[in-house]
Order: sequence, then structure tokens, then C-alpha cells
Amino acid sequence: MQKYIHQFFDIERRNTSIQKELMAGFTTFLAMAYITIVNPAILSEAGMDFGGVFVATCLAAALGSIIMGLTANYPIALAPGMGQNAFFTYTIVIGMGHSWQTALATVFISGCLFIIISLLPIREWIINSIPKNLKHAITAGIGLFLAFIALQNAAIVQASMSTLVTAGNLSNAAPILALLGLFVIVALDSKKIPGAIVIGLLAISLIGWISGLATFHGVVSKPPPMDTVFLQLDLETAFDLSMISVIFSLLLVDVFDAAGTIVGIADRSKLIDKDGKIPRLKWALLADSTATTFGALFGTSPTTSYIESAAGVESGGRTGLSAITVGALFILCLAFAPLVKSIPSFATSAALLFVAALMTKSLTEIDWRDMTEFFPAIITAIAMPFTFSISDGIGIGFISYICVKVLSGNPRDCSFASYFVAAVFAIKFIFLN
Repeated sequence: MQKYIHQFFDIERRNTSIQKELMAGFTTFLAMAYITIVNPAILSEAGMDFGGVFVATCLAAALGSIIMGLTANYPIALAPGMGQNAFFTYTIVIGMGHSWQTALATVFISGCLFIIISLLPIREWIINSIPKNLKHAITAGIGLFLAFIALQNAAIVQASMSTLVTAGNLSNAAPILALLGLFVIVALDSKKIPGAIVIGLLAISLIGWISGLATFHGVVSKPPPMDTVFLQLDLETAFDLSMISVIFSLLLVDVFDAAGTIVGIADRSKLIDKDGKIPRLKWALLADSTATTFGALFGTSPTTSYIESAAGVESGGRTGLSAITVGALFILCLAFAPLVKSIPSFATSAALLFVAALMTKSLTEIDWRDMTEFFPAIITAIAMPFTFSISDGIGIGFISYICVKVLSGNPRDCSFASYFVAAVFAIKFIFLN
């Protein structure tokens, strides 16, 4: 069995081991386990049953991650996406007044369209045509985006009416423990200690439980029923012409959120070949689109590739075995929900800050000699955290790239795919925002 696993996942050629992959999967799971609580909380505001969405979230994440690992052999885990769940609840349901059953149906339809696009060469052609410097910028931008999320979750930064964001109360326990966890992880990693991220995360969690700063909810409980959300789609209403803009928006965000994450993780995993192409990209895209489609049937918002997978990559994950490990842990999570819920946000924030810092190193790979190359790249990286959207950051980056190249007299530097992507995002920003 061990020999078969080595051959199937190409363990030796990717310079990893089964132990490293299992540890990487565990690290990624801990970094993204918050979604099992946050996603049901957000969708419950749309009127959905919390317990049913919890089960749907775990199943969608498990299915997507396992498919990704088996078909694409990438260390990328999937789960219902942050941002997409907010769009589902606050825009489609609360803002536009549609039922959550109709919203689920629009997710299902966009997922089916996603599968069709993934089977065609269109999407692979678009992603492989992303300029090399923008690919490095996407990786760094995701790192900055992760950092912003982590700083929020640790209360190191908070909202401000006058300046949008400002420093939180850094004398509180959460910021102090998050930074302490970060320093511990950095110190352990500098000593080349295996599992540095997991050790730091669990150590800070333990401090939180012992001190009473975090609640320990227990270990095991019976999973809640999911019949309240399973197959509850209102397809008849979703096929109304008025829903076209909603479906297109969901499709566009899912396509480019996934594209950005896949490019970023592939770059950090050294999976991009010398020509800048991503091997087995079609299978990665199919895993993402299939997870979205089945996630809607289970009863949750769009499922997508997770940027938190970078935590596993930095722990040594290089193959799909780590993604399958994440999928298996999400299945176990159905029974161990209290334990997962016990991991405090300041502990996961420490891990994400460490990963964010490592991902921003991709800025050093950008060609700093050519302003028409590095300027759009920097715009791309900055736009992601400030728009709080990977896909919008990519869109702004593409538009900047085309404009700079054309106005500087270098339109031939841009591929047809680049012009196409920039035009699609321009339409989205003008008519669909």
C-alpha cells in the first residue's frame, strides 16, 4: 500500500514523504476549520438551519478536497468560500429579497456552468495565459489578503468610522497570544523543526483553554440532521431571466477566486513548469466546479479552493495526499465538531500570519527592471486585501496590465486571453457591482 501511495502521488519526485503530507493536511485543516462554524453562522442569517449547514459545509469541503487530491494531485483543500457566503446571504437573500432556496439554485446553476467551462479549453487557456509577473503578484496578493484576515481575526486591527481600519487594543489577550504564537512558529521554523505551524497553533490553543480565554467545548458529539437544507433548491425561480446577473456574478467570482488560489499555491509548491504553465490544471478546475455543484445540493454557498492551503504547503505539502487528508478530517469533523470549535481564532491567526509573510516573498520574483511589468503586478497584490476579494484584485490587475501596456506602446506584449479577461472584468465592474 505504501509503495502504491508513493507511485500514485509521485511522492519522491516532489521531494516529500507520506508523513510530511499527512502533517501538511492536518495543518491546512486546522487553518481552515473555522469555516465549519463561520459558514453556518452567516447562512443562518439567510434563514437556513445552522446544524444542517454545518453538515453541508463539512461534506462539501470533504468532497472537493478529496476530488482535488485524487484527480489533480495538488495540495489544495476546498470549502465554502468566505465572501461567496456573504454574497449569498447579504446580497441575494437579504439585499435582493430572494429565498435561500432560490439562492441555492443559482449556486447550483453557476456550478454546472463552471463544470462546462472547466471541460472546455477556455478556462485553462485563460489561466495559463496570465502574465508571469501577475502570477507572482497573485501569490503575494493572496499573502497580503491572508494577513489582513488574520489581523482582523486576532483583533490586531479593527474597523474605524474615520479611517476604515485602525489598530485594536494591543494590550488585550487575543492580539498578544496571536503575536506570541507567530513568534513561536517563526522560531521553531528557523530551527527546521518539523510541524512548526501545528506546534505553535496547538500551544497557543492550550494556553487559551487553560487560561479561560478560549472555551473548550468538548471532543465528540452526534452530527445534526441535514434534511432541512439537503436538496432544497428552487430551480424554477432561479431560471427566471432576472437571475442571469446573479448567476453570472457567482460564476465570475468562483472562476477567478479559484484561479487565483490555484496559481498562488502552485507557485509556492513549485508546480508551475518552466513555460509558466500549470500541469493537470483541468482536473483542479473540475474539482473546484464539482464541489460547488454538489455543495449546492448538500445545502451550502459556493465551494472553492482555499488560500489557507498555503499553511499546509509551507509545512511541506506538495501532493494531493495532503488534500485528501483534509477531506478525511472534515468527515471526522462531523463527530468532532466540539473539538474543532474549541480552536480559538487567535491561534489560527498566528499560523495564517506566518504563511502570509512567506507568500509575500513572491514579490522578489517580479521583474523590477520593467515598469510596465512590475507596476500592474503591485496593483494586483495591493488590490486583493483592499477590495477584500481575490477575484476583484485579479480583475483590477488585468485591467491595469492592459492599460499600461497599450498606453506605453507595447500592446503586443498582451495575449488575446489577457484582453479578454480585462474586458470581462470591466463589464463586471461597470454593470454588475
